[in-house]
Amino acid sequence: MISRHYALTREGSSLTLRQTTKPVPELSPNQILIKVRAASLNYRDLLTMGDADATRDGLTPLSDASGVVVQIGSAVTTWTIGDRVSPNFFPAWLGGAFSPVNLSNALGGGQTDGVLSEYLVIDETAAVAIPDHLSFVEAATLPYAGVTAWHALFERGKLQPGETVLVQGTGGVALFGLQLAAAQGARVIVTSSSDAKLARAAALGAWQVINYKTQPDWDQAVMTLTDGHGADHILELGGPDTYDRSIAAIAPGGRIAQIGVLSGFGAQPNLTPLQFKNASINGICVGSVEHYERLNAFVAEHAIHPIVNEVFAFDDAPLAYERLRAAGHFGKIAISFDR
Repeated sequence: MISRHYALTREGSSLTLRQTTKPVPELSPNQILIKVRAASLNYRDLLTMGDADATRDGLTPLSDASGVVVQIGSAVTTWTIGDRVSPNFFPAWLGGAFSPVNLSNALGGGQTDGVLSEYLVIDETAAVAIPDHLSFVEAATLPYAGVTAWHALFERGKLQPGETVLVQGTGGVALFGLQLAAAQGARVIVTSSSDAKLARAAALGAWQVINYKTQPDWDQAVMTLTDGHGADHILELGGPDTYDRSIAAIAPGGRIAQIGVLSGFGAQPNLTPLQFKNASINGICVGSVEHYERLNAFVAEHAIHPIVNEVFAFDDAPLAYERLRAAGHFGKIAISFDR
């Protein structure tokens, strides 16, 4: 069997996305073959394409996909043909404590092939079932952004109803944070430089919104909105340009989830205020299979539908990259293999 797929091909000192073909490998006893129906992009995918030194020539990119099981290995007991499934970002992190070994095996980055392929072979333990109410496109948005927001707010943050959550921006992780926290009964504050996007965030359940272009001291705005208490949880997605304000806006005993690098790497904030607030920073790098399963159970219970900004056909995958790079999207950018 031959599978169409995309590869990041080295051209001089840079990488270019090219469509090509490859044979589908034989299954080992504990593997399953997935016919991919949809995939989605993350900011990480732009970083991978832009790092020719760390990315293997010919790498199949992207980490997020959904599809149907079309073949199973001889020892597979978890899945049957026809099951709707999605692979976990870290295929070997099934549960429990994180191991740095997982970093080198993350789908679609460095040396490990990803999911932008018609067929995908994975271990049966690396897959999770898709909620019945979600389309394949919607389900394909969950593995990175959805699991990251869930890990930050629920697994590590222990989010409770009535607490205040601040999310930065209106990308995938931010909007999942908004939807999940609102479903939990939390008060969500969203920041953005676009009034139009903030209006859409309010329609999704945001308690308050802040335009950081017209209110550059957004940390002070958070304190005002919360009567001086601050945000109990902050999804820190910006990086160096936002970190000091996140620390200023965090509530006593609050938790900052260190996630994003949108303004670059190497944030060096003043951490001293955390000590006198008894607040903390949790480093969040996606999550485990168990995290993904618990996220899906919550998504199903609350009938949450991920926000998809635009869907591209498989043959138009390079255009999806360009749309992501333009940074004008609200929610996720996806690729449908059925179009």
